[in-house]
Amino acid sequence: MSGFAENLVAPDLIERVAEQIKAKFLAESSGHDWYHISRVWKLSRQLAAREGADRPVTELAALVHDIADWKFHGGDDSVGPRQAELLLTREGAPRRVIEAVVEIVATISFKGAGVSSAMRTLEGKCVQDADRLDALGAIGIARCFAYGGHAGRLLYDPAVPPVLHATAEAYKAAKGHSLNHFYEKLLLLKERMNTPSGRALAECRHQYMEDFVARFLSEWEGEAGLTD
Repeated sequence: MSGFAENLVAPDLIERVAEQIKAKFLAESSGHDWYHISRVWKLSRQLAAREGADRPVTELAALVHDIADWKFHGGDDSVGPRQAELLLTREGAPRRVIEAVVEIVATISFKGAGVSSAMRTLEGKCVQDADRLDALGAIGIARCFAYGGHAGRLLYDPAVPPVLHATAEAYKAAKGHSLNHFYEKLLLLKERMNTPSGRALAECRHQYMEDFVARFLSEWEGEAGLTD
């Protein structure tokens, strides 16, 4: 698909879509805000350049990938693709581009440890990798606890073990504490990267999270880290 949309989209389409998404999500406080979308946009652009993906499709999909996340729409994962299609249609995007972007939005979300969410296109793989990279590392840690606070979840409850959900329904229904999210999703993402570039970028972010979880559990038990 590389380059197919370069001559199909209006020169200002991407910027127009970006302005609308920015206005919609600038004040969002759950970790799915404009700055998250902007980082995914930038990372997607870098991955697309390295991997040879179509730039306009990749950028547009990155911009609308969280337009209506199922977490904020009663678990309905059809709302996002519909809203993405409406926005791109309203902005005059070509039908072929809209279809490519909507397919990515419909497939991008993690839906449980036992659920496959494989992307068909290289553009989708770049956007999914970028989205997952923003769920890793220092930013990923901050976003995890930001969402946990937004959803009223405990930081940690040692009596509630993590669950590797076998179905999307089970994953969506889960209400576990924030630290469980590391085991149930975040620490699984490194092995689910689609592209060589994504895998390389995920390595150090993954290690940072492993170190954080170990330190969190140590401090939870009251270990001060002092030496004799």
